[in-house]
Amino acid sequence: MFKEFKEFLTKSNAMALAIGVIIGAATGKLVTGIVAELLMPIISLVLPAGDWREKQIILKSVVDAAGKETVTSIKYGALVGDTLDFLIIACVVFLVTKALLPKEPAMKDCPECLEKIPLAAKKCKACGSAVG
Repeated sequence: MFKEFKEFLTKSNAMALAIGVIIGAATGKLVTGIVAELLMPIISLVLPAGDWREKQIILKSVVDAAGKETVTSIKYGALVGDTLDFLIIACVVFLVTKALLPKEPAMKDCPECLEKIPLAAKKCKACGSAVG
């Protein structure tokens, strides 16, 4: 059974998927750290003072016999904060990905078949016609 499992890991994309998940989790921690420790302190200079993430609209407040209060509310401060976190994280991931991915070569259209080809191409890869 161990031999079959080893064969499964080496012949399928399971290992690549596992590595991708691990790298994705590590990248998530890095991006969260960048947002929490670097960007949010700067952004907090612009945001209103106080604990604005705790803002809420109270729908119902009930006190039980023991004196414990139960509050039903819409926590719009948390929603706004989570949305802001998402936008910042998405922006950071976009910028990191854009910096790490190779640049696309400049493209032009083949005059014969209109296939996209590199700007420096002398011959079309699709139709074989000479391109000037």
